[in-house]
Amino acid sequence: MNIDRLPEIEKNLRAPALNLRKAALDELAEVPSEIAVPILQKLANESNFTLRRLAVMGLGNHPIAASFQALQTIIKTDEDANVIAEAANSIFEFGEPAIPVLQQLFENSDNWLVRQTVISLLVEIDRPEILLAVALEAIKDETQTVREAGILALRQVLTSPLQDEAFNILKVMSEDAYWRNRWQAAIALRSIQHPQAQELLSKLQRDEHFRVVAAALDGTWD
Repeated sequence: MNIDRLPEIEKNLRAPALNLRKAALDELAEVPSEIAVPILQKLANESNFTLRRLAVMGLGNHPIAASFQALQTIIKTDEDANVIAEAANSIFEFGEPAIPVLQQLFENSDNWLVRQTVISLLVEIDRPEILLAVALEAIKDETQTVREAGILALRQVLTSPLQDEAFNILKVMSEDAYWRNRWQAAIALRSIQHPQAQELLSKLQRDEHFRVVAAALDGTWD
């Protein structure tokens, strides 16, 4: 890496053209972390949220303690949901240490984008106890899309030692007054080879809403 390129990289990170910003971020990914991270931390303090979002994307390219700490700070202090959601994506790359951070973020945030981002990340890990706890909170959310993400997340728990708890929740959701919750329950149960899943799907195949019925029937064909 030619150290003389750094001023140009920093300039391009703030360029109006998105392609220049992206190219600068890619180039910075190849810079030694001890040099790149301070540059990204400075970018993370910009008033423009798109620049701060770019910064957290870049921090994910440098898996060192300083990046992890910077992302934690951004998650706790930034006020823009787009930046926080992107920071969640980046900190997830740090593996196990990121899991409690993400769970706490979900619990502390009331933003639909942040919460849905965290759920989409946690379904990728083998921690059913955490996913179950997050799904339970998601189902209580006022935003329907967050509720649906929580219902669907239970699918991952159905193949774990916590399957009984997941089935109990999905049974409640399969009897919910709102058809979209019943619909998502049917989708979550699809392809699950378990008597409880088949029993719930059988009932959902007789639902009053055609989308619920279609989802439940698809489960018998998989």
